[in-house]
Amino acid sequence: MAKRTKKDNTEVWYNTVSEDQDVVVSTRVRFIRNLASFPFPSNFKNDDAERVQSIIFDAFSKMENPDSYQSMALDNLDKNGEKILSERGLLGSSSATALITTTDGASACLINDNDHIKLSSFASGLNLKTPFERCKKIDEELQQYVQFAASRDFGYLSSSVFNTGSGIKSSFYMHLPSLSYSGEIKEVIKQIQDRGFTVADCYGVGNLFNASLGAYYQISTTSSLKGNEVEQLGNIFALGKYICELERKKRADYADNIPTVVHNIVVRAYSLAKFSILINLRDCIDIISCLKWGLDLGFITGIEDYELNSLLYRVQSGHLGYLLKTGSFSFEEDIEDDVELKEERLRAMVIKSTIEKINFVS
Repeated sequence: MAKRTKKDNTEVWYNTVSEDQDVVVSTRVRFIRNLASFPFPSNFKNDDAERVQSIIFDAFSKMENPDSYQSMALDNLDKNGEKILSERGLLGSSSATALITTTDGASACLINDNDHIKLSSFASGLNLKTPFERCKKIDEELQQYVQFAASRDFGYLSSSVFNTGSGIKSSFYMHLPSLSYSGEIKEVIKQIQDRGFTVADCYGVGNLFNASLGAYYQISTTSSLKGNEVEQLGNIFALGKYICELERKKRADYADNIPTVVHNIVVRAYSLAKFSILINLRDCIDIISCLKWGLDLGFITGIEDYELNSLLYRVQSGHLGYLLKTGSFSFEEDIEDDVELKEERLRAMVIKSTIEKINFVS
């Protein structure tokens, strides 16, 4: 398999090259914090929510680079705005009142979710260091202006015992088609759970891989109470590396022993992407997954892992809704009054333009 060269592409965080990107789509690190002298959001009374939000907004306005943040009250969001934020993993429960994001979209602070502050940062590939350092910097700056609820015995306090201690949660968004197609994913999931981590489908259950749709999984830490932040990050990093090697080993086995079967799956996905006029989201997730599988098996060239990973965000309903609202498109007469069909038409156009440069290795 030819080695693909790295490129600099800093348009958005998920459209960048990173380590272990053949298996890990993205990494997220979260810090949970609460202000001292206020009850948790579930016990708010009177104007507690407004006061907490005001204190946090004020703290961010005093940060080292205040212009690098943008804030929004969530009750002012329209439905499509909510969709976009949910697709990016930035929203929580319905109780959250506001969101502050960095202008590059890589980090965010959700206010008054289950806790007063939920700091999140994202990175492409298997990269805990960058999002951790971003969250740590914001956390340290905030502590210059607000006092967090903490205990000498338990560490940072949270509405959930699982978020007490360091208050740090980490997760990987992983693509595991070889383990899924072979059926070995069930044993791998059991191993992950036995190590104290959780596994969830990213897009629901699918048919092709007889497992998660597109064979995409989110693997997360369950508790921040045991051990310090270095140990917690080290444990999930080691798990991520281990799963990467399991997937690569099974992938190599397929490439050596049943290339025709897998090659057929990739060709069919490519044909759907190239010739479909309308594509729904579930089919699109499967298509992207199969093309990425083919790329990492060495069956196709001309495209990069980061481009296919980025496509997962670009074909989501919220993102397409934004394009339909702000762009100028000409649709076939029979679908121009149907929002859902226009979304499927635009999705087909987006994926088709992305795969134009794909070549099959003979």
